Amino acid sequence: MPNFIAARVSSAVDALRGGGRGWTVSAVAGGWFFVLGLRFVIPALLPAIRADFPVSDTVAGAAITLLWVTYAAMQFPVGALIDRLGERTLLSASAVGGALAMAVYAVAPTFGVFLLATAGFGLASGLFGPPRGTLLSRVYTEHDGAAFGTVLAAGSVGAAVLPPAATYATGLVGWRGALALTAPGFLIAGFALRAFVPEFDSREDSNGTAETSDTNVWDSDAVARVQSGATAVKRAVSSRKVGLAVAGATLMLFVFQGVTAFLTTYFVTAKGLSEATAGTLFGLLFLSAAVFQSGGGALADRYGHGRVLAVVSFVGIVPLVALPYAEGLPALAAAVSLLGMRLSVGPISNAYIVALLPTEIRGTAWGALRTGFFIIGSFGSTAVGALADADLFAESFFLLAGLTGVAGVVFVFLPERGAEADTDDLTDA
Repeated sequence: MPNFIAARVSSAVDALRGGGRGWTVSAVAGGWFFVLGLRFVIPALLPAIRADFPVSDTVAGAAITLLWVTYAAMQFPVGALIDRLGERTLLSASAVGGALAMAVYAVAPTFGVFLLATAGFGLASGLFGPPRGTLLSRVYTEHDGAAFGTVLAAGSVGAAVLPPAATYATGLVGWRGALALTAPGFLIAGFALRAFVPEFDSREDSNGTAETSDTNVWDSDAVARVQSGATAVKRAVSSRKVGLAVAGATLMLFVFQGVTAFLTTYFVTAKGLSEATAGTLFGLLFLSAAVFQSGGGALADRYGHGRVLAVVSFVGIVPLVALPYAEGLPALAAAVSLLGMRLSVGPISNAYIVALLPTEIRGTAWGALRTGFFIIGSFGSTAVGALADADLFAESFFLLAGLTGVAGVVFVFLPERGAEADTDDLTDA
């Protein structure tokens, strides 16, 4: 068995490396490592940041909401930017924009400037996801699964490693210095993306034939894509299958944003942990998530998406209820590890939803839906911050547990994709 696994890994690596493509996937993976990892560093550093900027929990939560709202707002329009500018330009611009945001964080004299840096980083990071996907699909007409897996794994490692590293560095050079130290990494990633990502002719269609459209026609096509996207979204939410899946996923994302925005703050203020220890537990959340995510899709394929999503949701209630009562590092680590299971909801629900969207406008419709539930979910951090200001920090976890339970009930009624459903379902349209 070990020899078989080693052979499969070696074969996958060889498939990714051919024709210089190894440099391409490595550059994209490196960029995603920093882009995703730093989105979770900001919440991890909130205790130290609030020592410099004495704002309320509500305002601190709103700052994290701002980060995710600006990220979400970029998901839909970036598709059109890919056609106009190409993947290489957008990916390298995302990395350079991340470096600039870290530099502004490092010198921010007021909380207002801090918010500007947060919005800038949200916009910059929002540039990365869509072109990452289209680039890997272009470069890897075969073995694209291995390429996507490699890049997404790099992001998970960044989310697991960078927050505890940043909290440790904060104890040495302060939170400003900790964020400034990441700027060179962004710049190196930007250089690598510029150097190793091939440039494709955005005027070519999937068959490699050049279009003769002029700028005005492109603009007409862009308007048509927006209109078709709006129509697809309307059809999607009227579908029982997609509507239930989106509702459940949005509830779970709302809870996730509320938890991740204030988990380190809760550990420091309520549990008396050091910032470094709290940051390490925060990283453990994503290490646990990577383990659960690796097997979640296979379980969904075997037992059904709705069943697995419901089980994950109901099990996810336990650590949320347990956190206020958990005392001592082992108990908190156990709760955080189990909490990581809920992150497997994203890939499973995403696969369920995307497969039901009309193929011809799938990207546009998915981008619009993604923007919608990210924006709604991002207000979870604001809600938890408001409860914390009302001295209801522990109770906020009970509220999040209740919302998780509602999501579980929604998923119980989620039909399988091949099952008979409403006559207005997308699969029947």
